[in-house]
Amino acid sequence: MNTSMSTLLANPIASQEDKLLACIHCGLCLEACPTYVITGDENDGPRGRLYLMRAVGEGRLANDSVAFERHIDRCLGCRACEQVCPAGVEYGQLLEAARGELFISGANRGFSYGILRLMLKHVWLYPSRLKFAFAAARVLRDSGVARMLLKFRIAKLVSKRFQFGLALLESSASKLDKPRTRPDRSAGNEKARPASSPATGAMLFTGCVGEGLFSRVNDATARVLEANGFAVEVLSAQVCCGALHAHAGDLEGARTLARRNIVAFESKETHEGAPVITNAGGCGAMLASYAHLLAGDEKFAERARHFSARVRDVSQQLETVELKSGGQVTSDPVTYDASCHLLYGQHAGEAPLTMLASVNNLNFARLEGSERCCGGAGIYNLMEPELSRGVLDEKLLNIESTGAKVLATGNPGCQMQIGAGAILKGMDLRVCHPVELLDESYARAGLYGRSDES
Repeated sequence: MNTSMSTLLANPIASQEDKLLACIHCGLCLEACPTYVITGDENDGPRGRLYLMRAVGEGRLANDSVAFERHIDRCLGCRACEQVCPAGVEYGQLLEAARGELFISGANRGFSYGILRLMLKHVWLYPSRLKFAFAAARVLRDSGVARMLLKFRIAKLVSKRFQFGLALLESSASKLDKPRTRPDRSAGNEKARPASSPATGAMLFTGCVGEGLFSRVNDATARVLEANGFAVEVLSAQVCCGALHAHAGDLEGARTLARRNIVAFESKETHEGAPVITNAGGCGAMLASYAHLLAGDEKFAERARHFSARVRDVSQQLETVELKSGGQVTSDPVTYDASCHLLYGQHAGEAPLTMLASVNNLNFARLEGSERCCGGAGIYNLMEPELSRGVLDEKLLNIESTGAKVLATGNPGCQMQIGAGAILKGMDLRVCHPVELLDESYARAGLYGRSDES
């Protein structure tokens, strides 16, 4: 192992000293931080957390101290602070380094974090085990068991956290009236591709939660891309993006998955420069950060930079062509909530709205605070339920004020978080991905042929 990588593993924060020193302590980040707005505690804002990180990096504070653990764990990692920071502090990378310190320290962070570490180490790193886990989750969801437990409030008798977990699962179910025909997404398939498809094609990153609970979104993404002239391939060797590992501080686990994905997407020489398309803001932001994650790895650093440069959200990819218009999907008001990592990590601010604008006669309602976090943040909603609910409640109030019956958002975690909140609150709200609306509108316009029409 080279010296640079050894330093990253042993002292994650110390290795980021130059980035820590970039903070000018102006405090402009505070009002952008959802947790600071709720608690009013300086240590629950970016500036306070940076002070704690610097104290640990300089050895003035132990990396297993209660204060460091508490306030770092309570951060959503939404990166909204980066948008308003005049000094350009790369807070997201510093947060991951701080959580890396906590992971290394072995601090006792409670039962929930212990379970998380076991799952990340013994399930998420093994594709067959992960596939089985999601298959079991789909059985629980599709059999109606989760719905029944929620309906009769049985889950709440166990615990509010268990109730919310079931609501998250239930909210991942399809909201389409009729399922579409699954495209052949296997590598090497040429039959379903338009004759005008570019030779480089487009390589779809399916994601673990994406393929496990939201395969319909991957299917919709493939259909919409192909309808607009792109050849779509899915490589079977791809694995989880590593976002959960990075957010939990298991940076070496994240690097292991990153290396596997880089190798997988290099496996086809004819598609070496093809864009890697995601439909999940969290996955996309993580894939785009591989260059930073593997910067100290002599074997993978350059390959990671090349890979990260290829990553783009489906909405960003569709901006590169003249997007086809579809038919009307609904006359009900539709609103849009921005995924934090899609907005701040991939900088795809207007691209999803452009995609929605291609749906004919869309009755669009602007959502106040669309740019603010919904409180999902991976599995933050299960790790820090109280703060998560506080952030979510504000989001749901803003959604109610729009009168929208449909909410589109570009990340499965956000779909589940807002959907779960709506279920438990009894709101009449359909939550979906923007590409699902465009896909449905294409079907109604007959762009897929009669078999796919509603």
